[in-house]
Amino acid sequence: MREFLEQMRERGEVVDVEETCSPQFEAPKMAASTNKILFFHHLKGARGVMNLTASREALGVGLGIPWSSLPQELSKSCYEGEVMEEQTLSMHRPDLSQIPVMHHYPGDAGPYITGGIVFAHLDGVTNASIHRMLVLDDRRVVARLVEGRHTYLMHQKALERGESLPIAVVIGVHPAIIFASCTRVPEGKELPFAAELLGGEIRLNRCPNGVLVPDAEIVLQGFIGSETTREGPFVDITGTYDLMREQPVIEFSGMHRKKDFIYYGILPGGKEHKILMGVPYEPKIYRAVSEVTQVRNVVLTAGGCGYLHAIVQIKKSTQGDAKNAIMAAFAAHTSLKHVVVVDEDIDPFDPQEVEFAIATRVRGDRDLIVVTGARGSSLDPSRCADGTNVKVGVDATMILGEEEKFRRAQWI
Repeated sequence: MREFLEQMRERGEVVDVEETCSPQFEAPKMAASTNKILFFHHLKGARGVMNLTASREALGVGLGIPWSSLPQELSKSCYEGEVMEEQTLSMHRPDLSQIPVMHHYPGDAGPYITGGIVFAHLDGVTNASIHRMLVLDDRRVVARLVEGRHTYLMHQKALERGESLPIAVVIGVHPAIIFASCTRVPEGKELPFAAELLGGEIRLNRCPNGVLVPDAEIVLQGFIGSETTREGPFVDITGTYDLMREQPVIEFSGMHRKKDFIYYGILPGGKEHKILMGVPYEPKIYRAVSEVTQVRNVVLTAGGCGYLHAIVQIKKSTQGDAKNAIMAAFAAHTSLKHVVVVDEDIDPFDPQEVEFAIATRVRGDRDLIVVTGARGSSLDPSRCADGTNVKVGVDATMILGEEEKFRRAQWI
């Protein structure tokens, strides 16, 4: 993470906050006002950073990929980087009061670890994913484990055997590792994917409980057992409060910190949250659409919470290509709610361009696909009580053979 921070500092993208700043509301509120990286030098007696990849440009630097080509380049990933073990980490008694965990909004249940990656290990398979974690005391948190996701399934399998699931939480790693942990990859391939993004290899350290982790500012080892408690309220990707639920408790048994550690937090519902939720799905949608037509780009928009709205840019070969692209996008990312398909002359990153395409190329009786009773996102406050929602696809492309009447005037 420090190497990346230096890269961004050289680009003028790091703002040093020298004055004392509180992790309760103050630092999160500052992060909401900018895309730049905020480096807090006095955050509850420690150092902290927010907005590490709060823009596509920053993420592109971290991954070594031009920001406008992220879906195309990431769609080529093979998840085959080399993973090497280096050393065993020394641990001391965990004490979460020693790190500046942030309380983001007044309506939150309390301080949440938001940038911690949970590494879970079971039956020779390691999974890495980010889970929000509400701090309960100096050594326990309650984590939101989404039903059906890999950490949840590993935990259920361990419980069925009467065992606890060994885990380690890392805070403050290179953006490539954060991104890999947010991406749906084949089982156990998050670390090889991170290695691929980092140039081909990654070096790991072993925690005393056997879980392998990358270099990090803070490492917390522990386990997820059978204890549960209430989790929430918490502001999620839509900027609205997610439900309260009964969730598993993580108990930590050890902590490793760098001497001058830098705490890393993600602002819930903020720009970085949307980038890390949405961009990992773009290559998946890109690959799916490429199976039905010539795809040029995919964007999960900031206005769609980085998660619920997609703009898909294609080159049509037949009149039905746009509708096939819509269905492929919905199949690739089941939480998508609205998809707009545009032609090559429309910039998918420009909302005004997309709106122009809708205004001039869409006829409601011909160009809409409406799917009722489909699985929706659990984060969408408009979903039905049974978890379903209505999905709408918009074909905002020109009619083949009639392109001339849709072309815009321009100077040569």
